[in-house]
Amino acid sequence: MRILALDHGTKNIGVAISDELKMIAQPFATIDAVPLDACVKKLIEIIEEKKVELIIIGMPKNMNGSCGSAAERVNQFIDTLQKHIKVPIKTMDERLSTVQANKYLHETGQKMKKYKQNLDKTAAAIILQSYLDSLS
Repeated sequence: MRILALDHGTKNIGVAISDELKMIAQPFATIDAVPLDACVKKLIEIIEEKKVELIIIGMPKNMNGSCGSAAERVNQFIDTLQKHIKVPIKTMDERLSTVQANKYLHETGQKMKKYKQNLDKTAAAIILQSYLDSLS
């Protein structure tokens, strides 16, 4: 069984997945956030294929810890997703995960085309690794 993490955005959703020992997060995919029906269908396929037992979704809080419009969009997405799956969903503070992903991709010398493709799934992997680290 694995844990899946999502970095929800208005255009794309970054997807990361744990190894079966739940120790290492790996960037997995970037899927289109719209249309929502196709997005949910793709997530269901991934959940079933990878035998996911838990989903972690990054919660975009403001720097002062409050929740804004982006957090509300994530909550709406969670409500929609929960209508279609039985896998439990938890949220995790994702502040600065995209900044960390940008820094990592820049330091590894990613070319611009791959950089854009990898940003969201790398941010999801950072969120997931933070969660996995908190378990031990």
